This record gives sequence, C-alpha cells and structure tokens, in this order.
Amino acid sequence: MSTATIEQRAAIAAPLPDVLPAIKPRRGFIGYLRKNPTIAIGGFLLLLMLFVAVAAPLLWTVDPTALAPARRTREPSAMYWFGSDMLGRDVYSRVLYGARVSMLVGFSVAVLASIIGLTIGLTSGFVRWADALVMRVMDGMMSIPPILLAIALMALTRGSVQNVIIAITIAEIPRVSRLVRGVVLSLREQPYVDAAVACGTRTPVIIWRHILPNTLAPITVQATYICASAMITEAILSFIGAGTPPIIPSWGNIMAEGRALWQVKPYIVFFPAIFLSVTVLAVNLLGDGLRDALDPRMAKRL
Repeated sequence: MSTATIEQRAAIAAPLPDVLPAIKPRRGFIGYLRKNPTIAIGGFLLLLMLFVAVAAPLLWTVDPTALAPARRTREPSAMYWFGSDMLGRDVYSRVLYGARVSMLVGFSVAVLASIIGLTIGLTSGFVRWADALVMRVMDGMMSIPPILLAIALMALTRGSVQNVIIAITIAEIPRVSRLVRGVVLSLREQPYVDAAVACGTRTPVIIWRHILPNTLAPITVQATYICASAMITEAILSFIGAGTPPIIPSWGNIMAEGRALWQVKPYIVFFPAIFLSVTVLAVNLLGDGLRDALDPRMAKRL
C-alpha cells in the first residue's frame, strides 16, 4: 500500500472521542458567587447589616438614649429620619444601635451552641455507653419549646445581654447535639473508621481525624439557622419584657415600647421590624446557599 493511500485513509478516519471530559478552568471567587447566587445575596445583606451595626456612630446618629420630651412622637422627617418615640428618642439611632444587640446575640449563640452541641454529639454518637444517658437529657430539654425554656431561664436571672445569650444557647444545644449525633452514627460505620479501629488507632484520634471533619459541613449550615432563630428569640424576649433591659436599645425593646401607639404611630414598630426581617432573611439565605454548596448531592457540577 502506497504512502499516499495511507495518508488519505488517515485523513478520512473520524477523530477518536475524548475519554476524559475537558478540564474547565476554575472561576475563582466571582465564579463561585455566580454559581451560588443565594450565598451572594444573603452574604451581601448580612455584611450590610454588620456594617450598619459596627459603623452606627458614623452614620449620622445621635445618642439612642437621649430624651427630648418636647419632640416626642415626631413623624419621619429630615430631622428624624425614622421619627421619634414617645420619649423623644431618635428611632433611627435606636434602630441602628439595636443591630449591635441582635448581631451579638445571634452570632454568640450560634458559636456557643455549635461548639457545645458538637462536643456532646461527638461524645454520644461515638461513645456507645454515654449515648443513652446524654441523649435522654437532650430529649428532655427538647420536650420544652425553646422560647419557654429561655423565658424560664431568664426568670431565674436578671435581664442582661449576657444572660439572654446563655439562656438561648442552652435552649439550642439539644438540637445541635442530635444533629451531630445522627451524622456520627452514620460515619462510625464507614469502612475507613473500621480500618482505623483495626489498626489500633485510639478513639480520640479517630474522632479528630475521621469524624470531626465530616461533621463541619452540616454544623455550619445549622449554625446559620441557629443565628437567625436566636435573633428572633431575643426580640421575643425583649418584646415581652424578659430579655435585655429597656435602657438598652434593641429591636425587641423598640417594638415593645411602640406597640401602645401602633395604630397612630406605626413607624415606631415598622422600622425595627423591617431591619429584623431583613437580617433574618439574609442569614437564612446564606444558610440555604451553604447547604446547597456543601451537599454533594445537591451541588451542581462546574
């Protein structure tokens, strides 16, 4: 066969299909946000609220506790952007400073409840003899609604931000511990855990190297929901007078003080309610986006 004939057949032959798919370049942080718009929207709103809370003194605010009886119940205007309450205090300043209380309570409860619940869940899920005792205590705590448990705990102490954080944290720990326990129960039956046990690896090392890293994704998503729930619970406690002292400007206190004038001065309740709703929505959107991004069954391929 001549060389020309071989070259003609090679030119006519169809190209072989690629065995492996083409490698797509990484899109970076911007591409990650485009792929997960829920994280982008929720993160942007949450960062905006954090900026408002941190930079409240720089956003044309005044002393949120300053009284001006001669200027009470003023409508929103150029002087009072959100109006004034029944004691003449600037609602705009009180709402912006109130973001500090809600953010502090939400993030503190999320961190504390996640750490304590993670420790309890790892212990009860991997140490079999401690599972029955610990989980029965958690079940007993979960039988009480979180808001009622927080009210009961606040009734035993005086009103303060620290006590509110402690009360809400105790009410949220059982849910975190049960979530972690369920994850650990499925992980401890995996082959790599059996291999580590067969090799003589100690239990603390197995938990640290093999169990703990696989619980971080669900606990991170759960922490966002705890943060949103803690903000709402703090507002409820302050609204009914069982939370932070009235002298501290929080969204729950502002709404509680304005409920008597709701029909004639609804803006006193409206503005803190809007800020609370937007903040909780931002945290929930961030949690939903993280759930979709961290769950391999729900995440989309690049």
